[in-house]
Amino acid sequence: MKTFFKYSRYPYLTGLFVGLIVFLCAWGLRTFGALESMELAAYDAFLRFRQAAYDQDSRIILISVSEKDIQNQGRWPLSDATLARVLSILLASNPRAIGVDIYRDVPVPPGHEDLEAVLSKNRNIIAIMKFRGGRKGNIPAPAVLKGTEQVGFADMIVDPGGIVRRGILFLDDGKDVFFSFALRLALLYLSSENIAPQSDPAHPEYLRLGPTTIEPFEANDGGYVGADAGGYQFLLDFKGLSKGFKSYSLTDVLEKKIDPETIKGRIVIVGVTAESVKDFFYTPFSRGHTADQRISGTALHAHIISQLLRFGSGSSSPLATPKEWAELLWILFWSLTGGSVSVRVRSAWRFILIVSAGLLVLGLAGYIMFWRGWWIPLIPPALTWLVSAAIVTAYMLNLEKRQRSLLMQLFSKHVSSAVADTIWEQRDQFLDGGRPRSQNLIASVLFTDLVGFTSVSEHLDPQSLLDWLNELFESMARQVDEQGGVILQYIGDAILAVFGVPVARNTESEISRDAVKAVKCALSMEQTIIHLNQAWQLKSMPTIGMRMGIFTGPLVAGSLGSAQRLAYTIIGDTVNTASRLESYDKEGFKPDVIYNPCRILIGETTQRYLNDQFITQQVGRVSLKGKDQEINVYRVTGEKTKILESK
Repeated sequence: MKTFFKYSRYPYLTGLFVGLIVFLCAWGLRTFGALESMELAAYDAFLRFRQAAYDQDSRIILISVSEKDIQNQGRWPLSDATLARVLSILLASNPRAIGVDIYRDVPVPPGHEDLEAVLSKNRNIIAIMKFRGGRKGNIPAPAVLKGTEQVGFADMIVDPGGIVRRGILFLDDGKDVFFSFALRLALLYLSSENIAPQSDPAHPEYLRLGPTTIEPFEANDGGYVGADAGGYQFLLDFKGLSKGFKSYSLTDVLEKKIDPETIKGRIVIVGVTAESVKDFFYTPFSRGHTADQRISGTALHAHIISQLLRFGSGSSSPLATPKEWAELLWILFWSLTGGSVSVRVRSAWRFILIVSAGLLVLGLAGYIMFWRGWWIPLIPPALTWLVSAAIVTAYMLNLEKRQRSLLMQLFSKHVSSAVADTIWEQRDQFLDGGRPRSQNLIASVLFTDLVGFTSVSEHLDPQSLLDWLNELFESMARQVDEQGGVILQYIGDAILAVFGVPVARNTESEISRDAVKAVKCALSMEQTIIHLNQAWQLKSMPTIGMRMGIFTGPLVAGSLGSAQRLAYTIIGDTVNTASRLESYDKEGFKPDVIYNPCRILIGETTQRYLNDQFITQQVGRVSLKGKDQEINVYRVTGEKTKILESK
């Protein structure tokens, strides 16, 4: 019992301790990547929530080669002649840049010379290559463009689950640095506005477009854990994805159905959207892995370009992520808060309300920060908030259950249900680390003992004696309970009752009220014994008398015993004095079992608290057994109000 919930006296310390343990567990899970998929799902959800706020980017035009276009051409891949003709028509409308998102590493006759001439004479055309590295090798750009700045790799970073969330600007093979297809096109467009790539003054290794510095993605940024951070990557925001880009078909170009003003001054990307070519990707906006949830590689390049153009103009900034120590503090805060606020939760509906409110606040905070350009952890703090709150709530409910069981075990057999409820409401006054605490109180103690019990036991067999005692004690207990007293012990044929426990009395009027109730209880007991004796006489059963001692004063109330057998009791000189009053001159008291079966003696302190409500006779200043000092003793013979009522 000494160690029984030893921290219960410090519930908030318990909450903080649980929060710390949950935080360490969550941080471990996050470190090993167990929460990555959920964190990335939250990232995707935030992107989708804000998509409606952005318009279509009119600076980019898509020329799509669909299945119908392939059928119209009667072949795939497109011939070099057809591709050269498409580029020539587009160039006539004066675009700022043209991107060819179609691999052309080998000639596709006829028209190879025509295509080479168009590509070599127009520096604003960018062709794609595939950068694979290692033993797989590359898919080169057209040979005529080798060594020029008209080549960009089309590689994409695909996360587990098949979703593209990051763009890539540079790759290297250990000797050469390669530009991405999207970056090449964006730089061509921005160069017309006198915006060129620069190094950031504070971090020369960082790329700067216009006023915007693009910090390279790190392996553990945001919700990622140990991600492939090769090359120079950045997080994609996919702003305006729901609106898409203005798109025309290959046939529209060949038949010259596009207004030249639509093309003028813009970036044009020629790519394939035909299902048979399978150049499609899933994005954070893909709600499933079905065909209608994908976007073409051409559209994906366009989104990367759009974001780079916004960086260059200063209308958008890269999504930032906090430092690892800041993320740690953020998660720790929610874990400790979840453990702390749940200390006072005592019901399921309050738990649901508090947990839901916390998750709502966390979600709103995460979304607001995301809207302002920061990706802060959401799943780890949500998990720690929920788990800490659940553990602490369960702990406190279990602690409360055990405390209530302990208190009720000690007090329920002594007090009324109303007093028991009061004890539970004020349990902090009664429990100290799971064990009932001692209390210094001022109370009125009542001792009773039977006169002539030996004679009674001689005339009754054991079972009859037990029945007789039960009838007597049940009647006595009823009187104690009616006056708000507590029976602490039955000692053979004696009773120890106290008025003023276990709830402490703090005022003189409350102490006086207890003294009055103790004396009223003694007088009620006397009347009860008179009625019992009359009934017993009619049944030819033994009759009885009783001595009573009452004393009011300080005492200590608390529990005694082992963890398995605790008993609530009182100790102190007040208890001893009440016992000595009961036994004072016991040989001199000869009860009249019908008219005067009881003797009630009280001490001078009790007499002072009675406020002259009772008829008393001074016995004198006497020396009680075992006490050095004499005290004034009084005998109570009746209640004044009842005497007046009878007259």
